[in-house]
Amino acid sequence: MDHQQKANTDYMVPALKKGLQILELFSVRQRVLTIGELAERLEVSTSAIYRTVVTLTEMHYLKKAGRNTYELGSMVLSRGFCYLASRDILNTAAAHLDELRDETSASCHLAIREGVEAIYIYRAASPQIMMVNVPVGTRFPCHTVAIGRALLCGLNDETLRKRYSGVPLDGYASGGVNSLPQLLVAVAEARRTGISVSGSDYSTAIATPVRDYTGNVVAAINVSAPDFFIETPGVREHLTGCLIRTARTISTGMGWPEDP
Repeated sequence: MDHQQKANTDYMVPALKKGLQILELFSVRQRVLTIGELAERLEVSTSAIYRTVVTLTEMHYLKKAGRNTYELGSMVLSRGFCYLASRDILNTAAAHLDELRDETSASCHLAIREGVEAIYIYRAASPQIMMVNVPVGTRFPCHTVAIGRALLCGLNDETLRKRYSGVPLDGYASGGVNSLPQLLVAVAEARRTGISVSGSDYSTAIATPVRDYTGNVVAAINVSAPDFFIETPGVREHLTGCLIRTARTISTGMGWPEDP
């Protein structure tokens, strides 16, 4: 070990390393593990990792699945591991969004949710003049944009109330949703119709959820175009139909059954 490697090792935090190693033991094929199995795979005693497991459970990175058994918790997807979760979605969705852009001549975007924010992770930009192209990495509060409200379709009303407890919803120029009751109504309508619509700056966006093999909403896609374009007779219906078909194709690629 050279001097630089030793210096880096000296600065490592063993407890943090152990916690991350525990999370890495879970996979699609191994979704539930006992504390004994965790200890065995890390080659330590159960007492050596017990406090770490309890801490991860209290912070919702792990969830107790039964007596001494654990699975990954909600925070794994909604916070620190949001980027990891997005990679499979991006790889599956990118080509389909490019096709959607070519079919509709509208800008198309893919977003995931982190907490109460929608993060844009892919853009199929339209070459047409005056089209709306949101840069990758842009964040918007979910309640203010159609793609954000589509992402919220995966949460029930009780979860939405808890998630938005104490979160101010007013004071935003766009979105048309300024209170929790309005948000609950908007998300319920998006669940019912399968789409969410928002408008700002003379443009309209139509969005719909993307689901994984469990049926969970893991992303959302949209088409976005200027009002003069989208209000042309038949265009809105065409955009909506193409959008929903593309979301179904992406969801199928994520393992969601073709005929759930």
